[in-house]
Amino acid sequence: MAVKKILLGQVWRKDGTNDTYLVTKLYNEVFSTFAMLRKIGGEEILRIKVEKAGEGATLRGFTYTQETEDF
Repeated sequence: MAVKKILLGQVWRKDGTNDTYLVTKLYNEVFSTFAMLRKIGGEEILRIKVEKAGEGATLRGFTYTQETEDF
């Protein structure tokens, strides 16, 4: 699922599991953007390339878990 923009503090779920990860850092290397994800309740840290999808961005193998609600 693509989001408009990947931001620090977003929670993503790894596809095929119930493991959730928190975006802790975003950085650029040459022409690519990477996100550092830390497993919630664990110490595992992953480095995932941010992929552009139309007008948004996504993390391959992950699904955005937070829904926005208008009040």
